[in-house]
Amino acid sequence: MTVCKFGGSSLADDAQIRKVRAILEADSSRTIAVVSAPGKRNADDEKVTDMLYECNALAQQNRSCRHVFDNIARRYIDIAKGLKLDTVKLAAALDEIRQNIDAGRGTDYAASRGEYLSARIMASYLGWEFIDAAECIVINGDGTVNPLSYERLAGRLEEGGHYVIPGFYGANEQGVVKTFSRGGSDISGAIVARAAGADLYENWTDVSGMYAADPRIVKDAKVIEELTYTQVRELSDVGASVFHEEAIAPVIEKGIAINIRNTNAPEDPGTMIRPSSEKKGIIGVSAKGGYSKLKLRKLMMFKRPGMRHAMLTMLHLYGVRPSFSFFGIDSIVWYFESGQANDSVLKSMVERLKKDFQLDYAYYERDHAMLGIVGGHLDDDTSFITACAALKEAGIRINNVNYGSSNTTTLIGVNDSDAKRAVEVIYKALF
Repeated sequence: MTVCKFGGSSLADDAQIRKVRAILEADSSRTIAVVSAPGKRNADDEKVTDMLYECNALAQQNRSCRHVFDNIARRYIDIAKGLKLDTVKLAAALDEIRQNIDAGRGTDYAASRGEYLSARIMASYLGWEFIDAAECIVINGDGTVNPLSYERLAGRLEEGGHYVIPGFYGANEQGVVKTFSRGGSDISGAIVARAAGADLYENWTDVSGMYAADPRIVKDAKVIEELTYTQVRELSDVGASVFHEEAIAPVIEKGIAINIRNTNAPEDPGTMIRPSSEKKGIIGVSAKGGYSKLKLRKLMMFKRPGMRHAMLTMLHLYGVRPSFSFFGIDSIVWYFESGQANDSVLKSMVERLKKDFQLDYAYYERDHAMLGIVGGHLDDDTSFITACAALKEAGIRINNVNYGSSNTTTLIGVNDSDAKRAVEVIYKALF
C-alpha cells in the first residue's frame, strides 16, 4: 500500500488536481492521499497559506479580514467549479472559517484551513473518505508528534478503504488545532504512512526528485537516484530543500521507503530514500549561508573536565545554539545561525567567556557559510582531496574542515560570499 502526499504546486488549480487524480488512479496501491493547501499558480501568485496568515494578522488587530479572505474563497470556488463540484456547502464552509478567523480562533487555526479545504475538495472529487487530521494527529507542545497519533489513525483506516487527509496540522491533547512548522505536510504524510503500515511513501511535488546540487546554482545538476535517511537529513542541514527533514523521523522505525516524484512529470522515477544503501561515492553537495563563527582558545583546554560543557551552557544563556562544531588541540570553533543574537549580545558573551574561563582569546565573525559534501563510505574516498584542491585553485578560502568523523558527510566552512561559487566548483570537480 502506498501513501501519497501532494504539495501545494500539485493542488494550485483544477488542472493540477486532475493530474493528481490521474496519478492516484494509475496505481491501485495508492489508497491514501495527504494534501497541502493550494500553492502558487505562477510566479506572481500568492500561496493560500500566506493569505491565511495575513487574515489572522488582521484579526489580531481587530480588523476585518474579509477583503483578503475573498481572494482565498475565490480560489477555492474556482477550483470546485473547474472540477464540476457543487459549491453550496463549500461557500458555507468558507464563510464559517472567515467568521472564526475574525473571532480570534488563532494563528494555527487560520493557517490550517488551507489544507482542510483542499482535502474536502479532493475527497469530494475522488469520492474518497475525508478524515480530519485534528481528530487523529496529536501534536505535542514542542511541535513533535505524539505517538498516540499512530493508534488513532490506524483505528480510522480500514483495509480496502480510500482516504484523503489534510496535511500540516493536527490538534493538541485538548483538541485545539495545532500546526507543524511550514512545510509540515511532509511530516503529516510520513505520520500517515507509518500509521497505515505503508510499503511506500510517495511525496509528489514540482521537481523530479532531489538534485545533487541546487539547480539555481548548477544549471545541469543531476537528480539523485537513491540516498539514505541519514544522507537526506545531512543534505538538509546544509541547505538542500525539496523534502522536510523532520518527515524522516516517523518512517525510520518502520523502514518505509520514500519516493520524491514530480506531479508534472509522473513518468520520471524521482529520488528514492531508503533506510540504508551500499552505494559508495558522492551523491550531493550543498551550502547554507547566514552563519556566524565563534572561536575560543585556551592552552590544555580539553584536559579541563567539564569546560566545554560549561562554555556551551553559557552560549545557551545568551540564546546561541551552535549548529556545527570544529575542534583543535586547544581550541573550539562553533558555527551558529547569525539571527540568534545581535552584535551587542555577542560582544557581551565573548567578554564573559574570556573572563570566566580565562581564555587565551575569543572572538566571533559574521558572514560565514557551511558547505557539505554528502555520499556513502567517504572515509574510503578521495573526494575530499579533490574538493579542497578545486577550492584552492578557484581562490576560495577554506576556514574549517570536518573530515573523517562521519563516513557520509564532509563539512567545509567558507565565507558566505564564496558559498554559491564553492558549490559550483565542487560539483564540477566531483560529478
